[in-house]
Amino acid sequence: MLIIQVFSLSKHFKEIKAVDDISFSVHEADIYGFLGQNGAGKSTTIRMLLTLINPTAGRIEIFGRSLAANRASILREVGAVIERPDLYKYLTGYENLSIFARLSGIRFSKPRIMEQLDRVGLSARAHSRVETYSQGMKQRLGIAVALVHDPKLIILDEPTNGLDPQGIADIRNLILHLSRDQKKTVLVSSHLLSEIEQIATRMLIINKGKKIVEGDVRDLLGPTRMLVELNTTDNEAALIRIKASTCNAYLQSASKKAIVFRMNQEQVPLLTQQLVDMGIGILSIKPRHALEEYFLSLTSANQDVDTVED
Repeated sequence: MLIIQVFSLSKHFKEIKAVDDISFSVHEADIYGFLGQNGAGKSTTIRMLLTLINPTAGRIEIFGRSLAANRASILREVGAVIERPDLYKYLTGYENLSIFARLSGIRFSKPRIMEQLDRVGLSARAHSRVETYSQGMKQRLGIAVALVHDPKLIILDEPTNGLDPQGIADIRNLILHLSRDQKKTVLVSSHLLSEIEQIATRMLIINKGKKIVEGDVRDLLGPTRMLVELNTTDNEAALIRIKASTCNAYLQSASKKAIVFRMNQEQVPLLTQQLVDMGIGILSIKPRHALEEYFLSLTSANQDVDTVED
């Protein structure tokens, strides 16, 4: 079942195209990673999904219904945390959750409030003022607030911004818990690529408002997507030889700093042997398939001295 469908969505601020004709879909029970560098258009897209701003063009369907025509009924089934959550810092976590539940028209019993706080790992600090919480604890309380009405879809915009490593791990584990144990669909935007790689089932990468790639994480980061970074004694001379050889079929990009191939893991030994046979002085050859390498290979192409089309 498709939870979100976005069709040719754009948002322009005068001459600035913050989001430029992107389409994507989020399936039920996905942890959907929405990736891009700061300023890529992630937050603008999320604000359109939550009807905080109107699109310039395109349309959005959530739960199979038009967002424009069914705004109120759809948003009742959506929970969201946009950047840092707005909380009453002089009240306790328990009091905050109780207030936000009432504002949502929900009456929680004390055991139910404690259950919600335990869900995000805050039951031990339920009666501490929020001003004494770490930023990670505030983020988790913000997520608890977003969950008070038991939404089907949870949208988190940069939930690990400003957190220390423990806080990042806590949010990561909470997202996994919401997906695996609570069967929630989660859309999470981030520029922390290594975090998304650890939790996402599917992902979208955008750059300068444009969609770059979308798909299943296992497919995008599988063996055929392995990037092999080569450094030689003379990259410019090596590139000339590589382009004249069968190795050229695997060439992804090249610059003065590195030559990058994309290939299956099993092909790396053969590549190394071919480079040696061509008399290329190898300083290092590093196979990588991490999301960060894949992301940079897609979004940094314009900075390369020589880029080969896929």
